[in-house]
Amino acid sequence: MSAAGGYDAHELHGFAHDSIVRGSKSFALASQLFDRFTRERVWLLYAWCRAADDLTDGQDHGGTAAAGHDAKAAVAHIHALTDRAYAGQPTGEPAFDALGLLLTEIAIPRAVIDDIIAGFELDADDWRPRSEADLLRYCYHVAGAVGVAMALVMGIDPADERTLDRAADLGIAFQLANIARDVAEDAAADRCYLPVDWLVELDIPPGQHMHPRYRGRLSVMAKWLAEMAGEYEASARWGARKLPPRSRWAVLAAMGIYGDIAREVRRRGDHAWDHRTVTSFVAKLVWVARAGWSVLRRPPLRRIDRDGLWTRPRS
Repeated sequence: MSAAGGYDAHELHGFAHDSIVRGSKSFALASQLFDRFTRERVWLLYAWCRAADDLTDGQDHGGTAAAGHDAKAAVAHIHALTDRAYAGQPTGEPAFDALGLLLTEIAIPRAVIDDIIAGFELDADDWRPRSEADLLRYCYHVAGAVGVAMALVMGIDPADERTLDRAADLGIAFQLANIARDVAEDAAADRCYLPVDWLVELDIPPGQHMHPRYRGRLSVMAKWLAEMAGEYEASARWGARKLPPRSRWAVLAAMGIYGDIAREVRRRGDHAWDHRTVTSFVAKLVWVARAGWSVLRRPPLRRIDRDGLWTRPRS
């Protein structure tokens, strides 16, 4: 079966499904709640994001980076293949052809995709945040912009900037939870996404935040990250009101599942990094049920403002 531009839709949908199943069990479960057309489009976008992230890090759906990997060359390759996808030219790379196929079905402004690629560029440059604003800018590029693209896939009007801001907030919440959970793993890979200003404030020497003597102070920063994630999640929950029911169900389920990561890291305190924080399959099913019930009820009437939250740049 072919689609516009000569893409094999059946093959690419299968590839994209395999990618999300390998890359994220949580998102794979939540994606089943979408209607079929939205679900397949979400898979296509995920496949491109996953492949571009792996290319940048020299990985295959996570794991150990390849020795001698040139991240900057990888990002240049991502730019070139994405250019071809936007030009409607098959690339021979399934993940980029997945993006090309998606673009035959729905318009995603190039600026949104470029915002995502900017996150890969930050990682390729071994960038570290100096301030809280730096941290939030990073979270936007590596996850918030993905939230914007996903919202467009779900049918949000590209001109509805306020709802797209809320979609970005959800990605930011997810990334803040990731950073809180992965502090130890990032340190092992010589990465740190904790703002330098925070480390200075808590009197933690550079590169020493995983030392046992600083564990109590590190848990304070994890609490800050979890609280911030909660604020952005609350904003996104209000924005989800604009989504069609099936999409709202999927997004609210993912929100609960991922939100549990930040909440659990905060609950564990000094023991947050003794072992990796995960959400059990049963807990995920509970969130699926709770999200479904939330969709059936009348949406909340009390507006959640975005006052004080970081806002994505306008194109």
